[in-house]
Amino acid sequence: MKRWRTKASVSREELAAAANYSPDTIAAMEQGARMPTSRVLDAADELCRADGMLSAAKEFLNREKFPPRAQDFMEREKEAISRWSHEVTLIPGLLQTKGYARALIENRYPPLDEETVEERIAARMERQAILTERKPPVALNFVLYEAVLRSPQVDTEQLRHLLKASRLRNVSLQVLPFERAISDALMGPMVVLETRDHERFAFTEGPFASELSADPDVVSRVTERLSMIRAQALSPAESARFIERMVEQS
Repeated sequence: MKRWRTKASVSREELAAAANYSPDTIAAMEQGARMPTSRVLDAADELCRADGMLSAAKEFLNREKFPPRAQDFMEREKEAISRWSHEVTLIPGLLQTKGYARALIENRYPPLDEETVEERIAARMERQAILTERKPPVALNFVLYEAVLRSPQVDTEQLRHLLKASRLRNVSLQVLPFERAISDALMGPMVVLETRDHERFAFTEGPFASELSADPDVVSRVTERLSMIRAQALSPAESARFIERMVEQS
């Protein structure tokens, strides 16, 4: 944008006035400190006689909805025909209420700006279409360690939401009680996905790094761990009763 403006002998102040921004804001956009808006690109295109070259950049302004470390996983999830997972500390995104998601996203450190918070919440809610809108339905299995349900952020609304999701025909929800936990269940969250092309991926996540792998050895190890954890967890019916008791006690 700066190159076009300089070539056309348009001052920063002229562009700022045409786009209804301050010159400092235009400077921040030209220096990459702030993302340009559609309005400023259109104004710059007209002033600089760029014949649509600047306005064409508007399609690249949509910011990525997910954190960088999760983007590859989200793309694979869109192609999934089955998904198995185990969570140790948090309700999985596919089962979160909007209130629970907001409590997590708003309290991240370093803090996110309000626009990013709203984008992340909206993206998380959009992901949940996998529960009911895919044809054929995606087979989904969730195992939640009891600590997930005991978190202060989990309110009655979230517990009822879990029960509602567990009644879907394509969803299996299991609870792993404290007394049944095995060491593999405490190593962190893990997911195994299978795509329409029958490719299998393992996703493991830590506080600062995540890994998506198609390596057969890695997928096999994660699948074995998930199988052992599922075997120790309560059955779906027992898990529903477990959550129902929590609702009654809340």
